[in-house]
Amino acid sequence: MAGSARLTPEEIARYKRHLVLREVGGQGQQALKAARVLVVGAGGLGSPLLLYLAAAGVGHIGIIDDDTVSLDNLQRQIVHDTAHIGVRKVESAAETIASLNPHVTVEAIAARIDTGNALDIIGRYDIVCDGSDNFATRYLVSDACYLATRTLVFAAVGQFDGYLTTFKPHLTDANGTPFPSYRCLFPEAPPPGTVLNCSEVGVLGASVGVIGTLQAVEVVKEILSIGDSLAGRLMLYDALSARFSEMKFGWDPDNPLSGKAASIRTLDAARYAPGAAADACRA
Repeated sequence: MAGSARLTPEEIARYKRHLVLREVGGQGQQALKAARVLVVGAGGLGSPLLLYLAAAGVGHIGIIDDDTVSLDNLQRQIVHDTAHIGVRKVESAAETIASLNPHVTVEAIAARIDTGNALDIIGRYDIVCDGSDNFATRYLVSDACYLATRTLVFAAVGQFDGYLTTFKPHLTDANGTPFPSYRCLFPEAPPPGTVLNCSEVGVLGASVGVIGTLQAVEVVKEILSIGDSLAGRLMLYDALSARFSEMKFGWDPDNPLSGKAASIRTLDAARYAPGAAADACRA
């Protein structure tokens, strides 16, 4: 993680509810200011995630997204508003963040993350957050984070549910066992047509906000090294039953990314080609 950064008097006043927290305090807030976090996707998950990272004082936030704001986004993508319909999402989000917290520097990347830019972009950040909407991108981001030795906070949603975890397979647990990767949890993407597309079946906007907000909490925890990491644990949320549950999962020594005989050493474009995996729920 990047080094600490001195707080201005205005920042001390802004973050005073953090500063009185024993687990944060002055040093923790300085660590947040010095941190660099990349958010992949400025949609349903990215919206609350970006707002809470900016409000928390994360000093440098990167946003990568190649889409523009549309009217049907606004039911859940709260970082945007009606006045920004037709504007690139990264620009809309950057303007909202600037109005919320002028102490945050935003790098707006109006592009799709791909094999040509992933390692370069991800390598400039301490932590990556995946709020993408398709499995090909999820595998690409996860693989790139491993190759760049960056922690990934991952989330996904369905109609009334969502799940969240943290991947840091470049590190080991207290027993010396590598933490699991996305490929340990999902060895293969589901066949095309087997995953419901939210643009067709819908999604509850507020439930997306719950997951995106929890994603922000986990990012802050990783920056501050506080609490229990979600590495090796999948948190599941069911909005209709108002219930959280947890599933533990471990390192797969046979996985092709971080296993004993790993075969993924580079980002081969054919591996992540559009259509190579089914689309996920589009938040």
